[in-house]
Amino acid sequence: MRSDALSLPFWSADEVQAALRRALMQIEARRVLAYPTETVYGFGGGIDRDSVDALVALKHRPPGKPFLLLIAGPDMIERLNLHFPSYAANLVTRHWPGPLTLVLSGGERRVPDRLRGPEGGVAVRWTSHVGIARLIRAHGDAITSTSANRPGVPPATSAAEILTQWSDAVARGQLRVLDGGTLVPSAPSTVLDCTGRLPRVIRPGAISAATLRETLPRLIGDA
Repeated sequence: MRSDALSLPFWSADEVQAALRRALMQIEARRVLAYPTETVYGFGGGIDRDSVDALVALKHRPPGKPFLLLIAGPDMIERLNLHFPSYAANLVTRHWPGPLTLVLSGGERRVPDRLRGPEGGVAVRWTSHVGIARLIRAHGDAITSTSANRPGVPPATSAAEILTQWSDAVARGQLRVLDGGTLVPSAPSTVLDCTGRLPRVIRPGAISAATLRETLPRLIGDA
């Protein structure tokens, strides 16, 4: 089967609109989507337990390594019942949407334990990818996200890489691919732990510590 028959074009506004119905069907069936983001291609789906289990099975994710959540606006933080510290308000105003992931507390009634880090926080990013933000709004809830790659292989920057590496899962319908073109290689998102009294860098990334300290002078760690 041709690779273009196994993926859905997801580049222009018209293509995104045309792909939404089948992408939402994949999420509602508790299966996995591969999709472009502002950094690399990701795998994800719904945040319910069955959808998370399907993602874990596809990625062979070891215990203790959670997935982050992508949202399409700060209102989704409240919908997830996550706690947003006051010191993060200016940070979000300046850097969201974009490559900044915040680990937040709360969400006990909305977020499965499998999506929590070792200390109980939930990683969240407001995506700046217009097509994925539109998909999330159409879905009406956050979606999970993890890099689209096999262990030891760099994250995919094109749909063709995913179709090559995961051909069996695509053929079975376990995985559906949204083709947003070839992405320009970029740094991953910067990850900040915002569950404590002061924000702390967990993973350096696209936004430097110096830039973050313009908003958060008391930031702990380097990025």
